[in-house]
Amino acid sequence: MNKLKQVFTKVNKIDTFSPYFFLPFILVLYFFTSLFDFHRFELFNVRVSILPAVLVALICYYIGVYIIDKLQWTIPSFGLSFLGKYIIHIVVLLTIIGLASYLMMIFGGGLGISDESNRRNLDPKLNFFSQLLWYGILLLLSYKMILEKHMTWKKALVYGTIFAVVMFLFLLMGYRTPLIIMLFTGIIIFHYVVKRVKLTWFLTALFVIGVAFSMFGFLRVVTEDTTKEFNNRDQPDVELTETEKEKLLTVEQKVNLTPKWMRSINGESVTGHIVLSKIIEYTQEEGYLKGEIHKGIFNTVLPGEQISPRMKVTEVVNSLSVEEGKYITRPTRTTTPTFIGQLFLDGGYALVAIGFLLYGVLISLIYNKVKQGGIRSFHSVAYAFVITLFTVSMHTGLLDLIFILMLGFVVIASAIIKTEQRKLRY
Repeated sequence: MNKLKQVFTKVNKIDTFSPYFFLPFILVLYFFTSLFDFHRFELFNVRVSILPAVLVALICYYIGVYIIDKLQWTIPSFGLSFLGKYIIHIVVLLTIIGLASYLMMIFGGGLGISDESNRRNLDPKLNFFSQLLWYGILLLLSYKMILEKHMTWKKALVYGTIFAVVMFLFLLMGYRTPLIIMLFTGIIIFHYVVKRVKLTWFLTALFVIGVAFSMFGFLRVVTEDTTKEFNNRDQPDVELTETEKEKLLTVEQKVNLTPKWMRSINGESVTGHIVLSKIIEYTQEEGYLKGEIHKGIFNTVLPGEQISPRMKVTEVVNSLSVEEGKYITRPTRTTTPTFIGQLFLDGGYALVAIGFLLYGVLISLIYNKVKQGGIRSFHSVAYAFVITLFTVSMHTGLLDLIFILMLGFVVIASAIIKTEQRKLRY
């Protein structure tokens, strides 16, 4: 018992949210849990290993973090330090724009949680700008918490309640990504400002949060109105031999031996594993898309009909499974490619290496700002947001223009806001 206690004591000394631990740990955990696939790999004929791509991503990320950490570099101010005093005013303005857009969308019947078909057909412009509501509130509340000289549990509860209210507003839209970003950014701020979150506490919370969000996704699917064309679950109409039909039926029976609710616990990571494997397989046969995915991020805001990056990923992965009589993703839905997948689809191992190297560099640059400027600075807010967004993108990919703009703003804001030089303590 004493030895076990000593192990927990050593483990809890790890800074849970440091660049060296948080993102790599979540990435490894994500793909480790995907190995418990309940025969879904067999169902979708997963033939290509994802391990080389994951290892390249991890190694290059650590190289980026290590180099910047040793050099103690930070983000330059770009000669814009004089704008630092206006940052909070800009955040307030963004929040007001977000609130107005959200209210217009809700009063226009935009309750995405009511059905998947509603969520996918929210007014795109209002949906885009409404995201500024949770973003602005998150930055303002986090910064306010950091500036509290005497943070009490009562004050922390008040901040937590406001966070919960805003999260509920976006729960009504049926989106999980803003909820996850808000939740983990808040936890990181809590860790540095209120009370250090020990690794064992974090792992417990991570399990509870993971199951809760998985069940939310599960309920969202099982409550779909299947009478609507958008929610159609028919499989592709293709000719299969009797042997192929029998094999498909047998594998489906194996999958169905595990209850749906149990499969949904790690369903997102299993799907991510399958999609990444299929992306690698696709590039082996068809070649890389050479920037088409990332160009699509900006093309979607242009006039006329455009194919979104995630819809393109759906086309890619389904092209390998349709002839086998099944869809990996229903044609009406989009596919989250994982961040490794989006990079690999456009440029293979080389782009994965460059992308994760830059991830490591940017995260380490901001973390050095925190160490130099002190915990009670806007840099802590920027760091918490950036590392959370990057970590979430391990599953979702970083393919939303609004998230890229949010990332750019918070990085520039951290660069130009002046703070006193203080040592990192928590």
